[in-house]
Amino acid sequence: MNRLLLDENLAALYREQLLRHDPGLTIRRIGGSDAPGISTLDPDLLIWCEKHDFVLVTNNGSTMPVHLTDHLVAGRHVPGIIVIRRRARVGQVLEHLLAILGASFENEYRNRIVYVPLQ
Repeated sequence: MNRLLLDENLAALYREQLLRHDPGLTIRRIGGSDAPGISTLDPDLLIWCEKHDFVLVTNNGSTMPVHLTDHLVAGRHVPGIIVIRRRARVGQVLEHLLAILGASFENEYRNRIVYVPLQ
């Protein structure tokens, strides 16, 4: 896993720090010229991630499970979704994201939601 789509509500710091630790990552941010536009609906984000093979990193833990279920029921898939827990410290989130990126098997997070920090 080396392709991430970051939610527009996440601080730009996440992209900067992840690339600082691993310049080989491909990281897009919602609203960027090469990513879905700001305010793109969650179901459309999942379709984009599926089409472009990106894992979605978001802080939307409330509705994303419902959207993922609907997406899967429709016969689709996603490379994975990583939800950042509310009140999580940035340093801890970055540490866990880097661990996931460095130790994941191919397709390990396919059609799954993982919450970070890991517990």
